[in-house]
Amino acid sequence: MRQRGRHSTPSLSPHSNKMKAKKIFGFSISLILINLASILERADETLLPAVYKEVSEAFNAGPAELGYLTFIMTFMQAICSPVAGVLTLQYDRSTVLAMGTACWAVSTAAVGISQHIQQVAFWRAVNGFGLAIVIPVLQSFIADSYGDGSRGAGFGLFSLVSMIGRIGGGPLATIMAGQEYWGIPGWRFAFLMMASISLLIGLLVHLFVVDPRKNSHSYLSSDIEAERSSLVGGRGLASTSLWHDSWIAMKSVVKVKTFQIIVLQGIVGSLPWASIVFFTMWFELIGFDHKSSAGLISLYAIGCAFGSFGGGLIADSMSRYYPDSARVMCAQFSAFMGIPFSLILLIVVPQTVDYWYTYAMVLFLMGLSISWCGTCANQPMFAMVVPPKHRTMIYAFDRALEGSVASFATPIVGIVTERIYGYNPKSISLANGSAQGALALSRGLLTMTVVPFGLCSLFYSPLYFVFKRDRDSARMAASKEQELEHS
Repeated sequence: MRQRGRHSTPSLSPHSNKMKAKKIFGFSISLILINLASILERADETLLPAVYKEVSEAFNAGPAELGYLTFIMTFMQAICSPVAGVLTLQYDRSTVLAMGTACWAVSTAAVGISQHIQQVAFWRAVNGFGLAIVIPVLQSFIADSYGDGSRGAGFGLFSLVSMIGRIGGGPLATIMAGQEYWGIPGWRFAFLMMASISLLIGLLVHLFVVDPRKNSHSYLSSDIEAERSSLVGGRGLASTSLWHDSWIAMKSVVKVKTFQIIVLQGIVGSLPWASIVFFTMWFELIGFDHKSSAGLISLYAIGCAFGSFGGGLIADSMSRYYPDSARVMCAQFSAFMGIPFSLILLIVVPQTVDYWYTYAMVLFLMGLSISWCGTCANQPMFAMVVPPKHRTMIYAFDRALEGSVASFATPIVGIVTERIYGYNPKSISLANGSAQGALALSRGLLTMTVVPFGLCSLFYSPLYFVFKRDRDSARMAASKEQELEHS
């Protein structure tokens, strides 16, 4: 692996950087591969929820057990996210990204060949660890590629591209689940296919992606300083420096008020998104077949994709006139819109297959309006309130703190559905749908969406008072660092 501070020169020569920075049809190879990795990451996340019905039949599992499988992955992903921040202080982000991709590829293949529910649970945990490494690194790549005034559009475009994975991965797995391929059940084959593609992309990322920090003055300066330290103090100093730098970065990130507030709203706001993984199973309980259910989920994902991009653009435009409050206002609007759309989808629309087009319209509009928060506010604002060198760490800690709590939402939906609303997996036939099961699951989903969406919108309010101060402090700190570098 390419490690900083172990060689007398930066680990990539200018010639090597030039070779890796080649373009295809005007697009950087690095940027293409980063976007491919994000597409596969989204596709991998949607695989299991897309085949909940088949997994339920294969392992005789109810909604609560299925929820635990998703909980294991998301919880492991959350608590391990800070590892990404630590690794990127010592290694190229391209190397860290390749490591995480390989980890999730192997674990995805293992899920596909598992014969017991306990095996699935173990490999889902490993999968979560791989995703924990990948996601903060991808976010910091994008943050370094755009300025403050266009970062919302940058994250929106990145989200739009990555949504291809959700649009294609989940529905494709749902369609494949009803078939067999060379004697292999379709849902298992989907996992094996995803693992093979992910492993290939991980290898290409390792070979061809260039960390943008390699070309920056601050990176080269820190690389030279690390080399000097290693020559003076030996190997032990490098290890000590890594943990010292990590501790400083962690303290710097956690004490930022804007970070604390966004994490607080995110803990609540992530609950509905974690619950939505049951949508495919809910549609199949209503009576929709695999293709119809996949079509509905695709339309919802398309709405989210364009909504996240549009939300980023709108926030960028408004922030030119209201730089201190525009992003907060956009986020509050998007979170609030989750309330009426959840009520319409889960209560107002009759739960029968005759209303496919109504479901399609509601899901598309819902995705279009509730998907702004990350691209219009959270991710751009994180990049503004810490120095550039701490960006991976702030994205990692956000995933850790938000995700660790939100990961409980999926099993809670299963528990509420079974124990409060009477869903009985042993008496409900998944093959032909179940009106009773669909009603119970919809009430469980409603419980975990309406109230959290409202609280999320409310919890953004303190940012009107603290964001400007944190942003100005970060700019001042960055200016001082630049002055020291040039002095």
